[in-house]
Amino acid sequence: MSHTTTEPVIEVEALSRLFGDFRAVDDISFEVYRGEVFGFLGANGAGKSTTIRILCGLLAPTSGKGRVLHYDLLSESEKVKPHVGYMSQKFSLYPDLTVNENLDFFGGIYRVPASKLDERKRWAIAMADLSGKEATLTSDLPLGFKQRLALGAALLHQPTLLFLDEPTAGVAPQARRSFWALIRTLAHQGTTVFVTSHYMDEVEQCDRIALMSRGKIIALDTALALKQHPQVPRPADGSQPTLEDVFVALLGESGVAR
Repeated sequence: MSHTTTEPVIEVEALSRLFGDFRAVDDISFEVYRGEVFGFLGANGAGKSTTIRILCGLLAPTSGKGRVLHYDLLSESEKVKPHVGYMSQKFSLYPDLTVNENLDFFGGIYRVPASKLDERKRWAIAMADLSGKEATLTSDLPLGFKQRLALGAALLHQPTLLFLDEPTAGVAPQARRSFWALIRTLAHQGTTVFVTSHYMDEVEQCDRIALMSRGKIIALDTALALKQHPQVPRPADGSQPTLEDVFVALLGESGVAR
């Protein structure tokens, strides 16, 4: 699906984040490679969003170490931010601004040069299939189009690493499929995509998947390898286990959407 290389763009070792006595992220270690679509699968509260906030430089880890795009998370987190795009779990655009005004605002936030902003806005509007709706209030857009617009805003500055935190939560299935087609296109073009989700069909499209529960990474591998894990029972009819079977067997949890 993507043009994955062996060059790590994220390197995490024994990373933890505590809020009081609560371990939101608990001693996790992993790498993500350039051009990879890397998925975090877990129920709500597993620690996925906290991990993304740390990797984006928005939240300091309590302990451990890590590097993102070769910048140290402890001492150079501010240098990470200009090079990554971040689409948060909750819809992040301003509903009382038009499509065009939101893109202008985020172009300023990401410091897109004035000489390039018009070109990047045209790209984002075409990508989001919003041509002719530039003057439409964002609040009046269907949810699927809002998410595509939010993706366009996160990509205005052409980041090499894109973080998507549950980007299709609440979006209709057809709109989710369309959104993932965009992700595959970005990966094919060399963008590294780090995505969290609790939809099994979505994370199955990732190059590798980390299963997260209660702040810990329980397993990390390709979808095929996870289905062949020795702790995952084979179905009685001899078919291949599903990713939900993997999730239930390894994490002991079943409250994740299909």
